[in-house]
Amino acid sequence: MGRVETVLETLNMMYPEAHCELNHTNALELLIAVMLSAQTTDVSVNKLTVDLFKKYLSLDDYIKTPLTTLENDLRRIGLYKNKAKNIQRTCLKIKEEYQGKVPSSQAALESLPGVGRKTANVVLSVWYDVPRIAVDTHVERVSKRLKLAYLNDDTRKVEEKLMRKIPKNRWSQTHHQMIFFGRYHCTARNPNCDGCPLKTECRYPNI
Repeated sequence: MGRVETVLETLNMMYPEAHCELNHTNALELLIAVMLSAQTTDVSVNKLTVDLFKKYLSLDDYIKTPLTTLENDLRRIGLYKNKAKNIQRTCLKIKEEYQGKVPSSQAALESLPGVGRKTANVVLSVWYDVPRIAVDTHVERVSKRLKLAYLNDDTRKVEEKLMRKIPKNRWSQTHHQMIFFGRYHCTARNPNCDGCPLKTECRYPNI
């Protein structure tokens, strides 16, 4: 069995139920949660959105509230001022240009303020069931440690290599499994190397 097959089978064995851990009930909530998660843990975002999503139920709720109020509601997480501004502008653009519906195309999503490729990929994969591999810090670190990408590859290059190496029908599943592996096992500091089933495939501690 080759490296890619070994990695995929091992991840499938370790995390068969891997999924998006950002709490949401609709596309707008998912989009907002992913935007909030930049440089912030999913745990912190979920603690915030449990109240946020009770207060802000629609695009208009985000649009019409004073920016300073929205900033205050987000102040428990990092970069809250910038995130508040982008969320408000994004909601306005969705209302004015996309008939009030979170768009389902890559280009349209990336046209929204504060929405980059990773955020767009998560929304497409999780809500619209479009095969995507969103490369966050966990996916990038795991890919490089497991020799699925070179150490000097940027996130786009990592994504392109993973899409070439992994069967398309496994993209979304593997994306979540790699996040779980990086979040709970192959952590940035002090990874659980003892007894790791992928130890022979890994270049740690060289990264």
